[in-house]
Amino acid sequence: MSSPPTIRPAGNHSVLIELEGNDAVQRLAAGLEARRGSELEEIVPGHETLLLVWREGAPPIGAIEQLISGAELTAEASAQPAAIELRVRYDGPDLAAVAESCGFSPEELATRHLACRYRVGFIGFSPGFAYLLGGDPALQPPRLAEPRTRVPAGALAIAGPYSAVYPRSSPGGWNLIGSCDEPTFDPAQNPPALLTAGMAVRLVAK
Repeated sequence: MSSPPTIRPAGNHSVLIELEGNDAVQRLAAGLEARRGSELEEIVPGHETLLLVWREGAPPIGAIEQLISGAELTAEASAQPAAIELRVRYDGPDLAAVAESCGFSPEELATRHLACRYRVGFIGFSPGFAYLLGGDPALQPPRLAEPRTRVPAGALAIAGPYSAVYPRSSPGGWNLIGSCDEPTFDPAQNPPALLTAGMAVRLVAK
């Protein structure tokens, strides 16, 4: 049985909820989203945390506990998260080195990476940068010893338990194993980010 969430104040308007694992974060976030009113301004998932921000100030801890309890019940009855497919190629400059370090050929690495069912754990690092969880435990290379000064938009990358598609050009220290032509962040669109926390993601070979 999982432990109850820990609630910590984070300023006058916010609390940080600590949970056991990202699955619990996504369930609670979905339940809160379904029950939120205008007073709850932001719900921000992390890997094992959930930040709640109120417009007029955080309510008492007892009221927050009641809100969480009701949201957990709502989440149990909620539908499956939205899903999206991303078409990718395994043509990244680090593909061979990552495959060798994990004990596979580049082709085996690509097959294993495609076979996983991913979920957006949280958004971080830069706008639209989605941390994908659910990868193969045998494919967890460390970050690069020296980050690149520029990673192109659309680069398919992997580091530790995470995979990601860089939403736009930026510095980065992840291993680049492929590419994705589909734009994942466009400030002119509403919403600008293609991927959101909790979304299911399937990678498809192009």
